Amino acid sequence: MEDALARVARAPVVVHCAGRTDAGVHAAAQVVHFDAPVARPLRAWTFGVNSHLDKGVAVHWAAVVPDDFHARFSALDRSYRYSILNRPTRPGLHHGSLAWVRQPLDAGRMHEAAQALLGEHDFQTFRSAECQARHAVRTMHAVQVSREADRVLIEVRANGFLHNMVRILAGCLTLIGRGERPLDWMATLLAARDRREAAVTAHPQGLCFLQPSYPERFGIPDFAARRGAPWGPPTEAPRR
Repeated sequence: MEDALARVARAPVVVHCAGRTDAGVHAAAQVVHFDAPVARPLRAWTFGVNSHLDKGVAVHWAAVVPDDFHARFSALDRSYRYSILNRPTRPGLHHGSLAWVRQPLDAGRMHEAAQALLGEHDFQTFRSAECQARHAVRTMHAVQVSREADRVLIEVRANGFLHNMVRILAGCLTLIGRGERPLDWMATLLAARDRREAAVTAHPQGLCFLQPSYPERFGIPDFAARRGAPWGPPTEAPRR
């Protein structure tokens, strides 16, 4: 992204992202900000930048934002989805964007167990040893497990996430869905505050960073709800 922006700006550009993802994890609506070193039409920051990006990355929207906006620190919360293909045969067309579990999963059971995660908790059990966060206290705003045909979807929204947190949660919920752990296991794991008590970290291919959300005054579109313009109005180039 920085290389593509630099080719449009003809000057170095540093971007600041809403959040980081593990290798192999996808992002549907990442938000970044940067200080533009030159003035360019907003179309240049979308279509122009896209012409210099790899096919797996695309800019959909650009706008001027206030100087106090920060893609990471202004975010109210962040949302992720973990997608599991639940059938005997492996994925083909979507092999790079789905996890795969052969054994039947009870999505209703997984959803019920996941409700123990709601609210503010110490998620020490659900972070990797490499996590650099100062503490493990996070607030889970929403968690839902549902089934769509042969796919089981785990969706979570919180004020922040720890390293590997969603993938560890997915691994634990999978064991519950297979009937190998009791419904109250998630609550037990929270109380344990010990990573060794939890399941293995689920594969990264199933995880997608959906989007961050921001205070309305910044005018950042809600891409998941399809609210807001797909790209900004034809005004001056963004300072940030």
